Amino acid sequence: MAFNGTWKIERNENYEKFMEVMGVNMVKRKLGAHDNLKITIQQDGNKFTVKESSNFRTIDIEFTLGANFEYSLADGTELTGSWNMEGNKLVGTFTRKDNGKVLTAYREIIGEELVQTYVYEGVEAKRIFRRG
Repeated sequence: MAFNGTWKIERNENYEKFMEVMGVNMVKRKLGAHDNLKITIQQDGNKFTVKESSNFRTIDIEFTLGANFEYSLADGTELTGSWNMEGNKLVGTFTRKDNGKVLTAYREIIGEELVQTYVYEGVEAKRIFRRG
C-alpha cells in the first residue's frame, strides 16, 4: 500500500493563510506552521490507522474508507466526515461541528512525497511530507 510508512513534514504552501481562514489565531498559526508533524500510516484493505505526532500532541486515528468518524484538529476544531479512495488519492470530506462548513482534504503520493491538500472556504493549502 503506497501510503504505508512514516512521513515527516518537509514544507508548507499557503498553510498560514489556510489556518487564518479556519479561524486559528495568529500565535497558533505561527506555531502550527512549525509543528514538526510526523504521520505514520498503516493501511489494511479499507482500514487505515494513522498516528499523528507533532510538537503539540500525539493521536491515533482509525478509520474505514466510506465510514463517518469524528476528529479534532490540533486547535480543537471538531469535525465529522469520512475518507474515500478516488483512484490513487485519498479524499476526505469533513464538516465542522461549530459552523457546518465543509473542509476537504486530499492525500496523494507524488514522486517520493506525500502531499496533503486542504481546501476550506476557497483557500487551498498544501503540506508536503517525505518518508522519514
